[in-house]
Amino acid sequence: MDIPDSRRRGLLFGAALSPFAAPALVSAAQASDDPQDPPTDQIDLTHAYPFYGPGPQAGIATPPQRHIVYMTFDLTSTDPRDLQILLARWSASIAQMMKGEPISKVDPGRPNAGALDTGEALDLAPASLSVTVGLGPGVFDDRLGLQAFRPKALRPLKRLPGDALLPEISGGDLSLQACADDPQVAYHAVRVLARLAKSTGTAATRWAIMGFGRASAGVGQSTPRNLLGFRDGTRNIVTEQDRAKFVWSDNPGWGAGGSYQVVRKIRMFIESWDTDRVDDQNEVFGRFKVSGAPLTGTHEFDTPDFKAQGPHGPVIPANAHMRLAAHEHHNGLKILRRGYNYTDGINSLGMLDAGLLFLSYQNDPHAFETLQTRLGASDALNEYISHIASGVFFVPPAPPEGSYIGAHMFA
Repeated sequence: MDIPDSRRRGLLFGAALSPFAAPALVSAAQASDDPQDPPTDQIDLTHAYPFYGPGPQAGIATPPQRHIVYMTFDLTSTDPRDLQILLARWSASIAQMMKGEPISKVDPGRPNAGALDTGEALDLAPASLSVTVGLGPGVFDDRLGLQAFRPKALRPLKRLPGDALLPEISGGDLSLQACADDPQVAYHAVRVLARLAKSTGTAATRWAIMGFGRASAGVGQSTPRNLLGFRDGTRNIVTEQDRAKFVWSDNPGWGAGGSYQVVRKIRMFIESWDTDRVDDQNEVFGRFKVSGAPLTGTHEFDTPDFKAQGPHGPVIPANAHMRLAAHEHHNGLKILRRGYNYTDGINSLGMLDAGLLFLSYQNDPHAFETLQTRLGASDALNEYISHIASGVFFVPPAPPEGSYIGAHMFA
């Protein structure tokens, strides 16, 4: 098949940027007809998602891109009009950036004027950018007078077993999740939007994190690996039927079709993990490290047999991560995972400071609490991880063209 020059440049540029792209392209050329073979991913940096339209915001059901910049904000104004202006400006700016356009003049006619767009994404393609805006519980407390618009399930998460949360990197009144196949495009989007928040005096940055090498799969994507080397998210939600049942909220009025976003920064004790035997690592997850298959199966997507017994007890141990997270053990409950690996370099002890930026979407934060309550109490993986940051936000539906996120709150 002939590839247009612009598309060919995008594919080649993507291959140069991502350490995962080259193997993916090679694999695509060598794809077999075996239905057990995972699908291969390709990067098209010219692709753009729409911001406006009916339905949810981009960045939830959107196939996960390769990079993420996530940031939360504290409100610094108690005037609801300030929030209204900020959400309107954010919406207009996001719509332009998702098309690969700067938000305004980068080279103003007045040489001594400041440009609105910081410029580092000029000449870069849209790279499938999506920016997803979330509203935290603080937006609906008594500061702004918006209590009547509080989504019915929005509240701070309860304290969960094993939490070791650091307050300075938890919470927030607003959240931005920028995902793209070019990290500079994602960073540019959040940087520009943070400048707008500060310039309007409406909100100040609280905490931020950059992630890479997505750790959850979407429709048509192969299952990626987390920094512990295991395929992560094999049983993730991939059908619209499941999204309708488990992801989209039934809030009346303006919030219908939105979703609740939970974010967790999960530190991994990588050096300890790397000293563990592979057979023990397999039992911690309940899967084989190389194939991703459950310990009772051969292929990654084989249905796990939780009743299977071995000479020393259940083949998939009682405290294995996949058993405790399985929907079979939570009355069918599922959440949509959208995770990314992260690294903060080296900590003060000279250890690798890295882990998982866990993002999930569900129609009620109670779903995450239910799963994490069991995992936090009994998961064999807890020896190697620690939840250090947390937040919860309501993600309203996408606005129609000419409107903005949350407009109904100010009508």
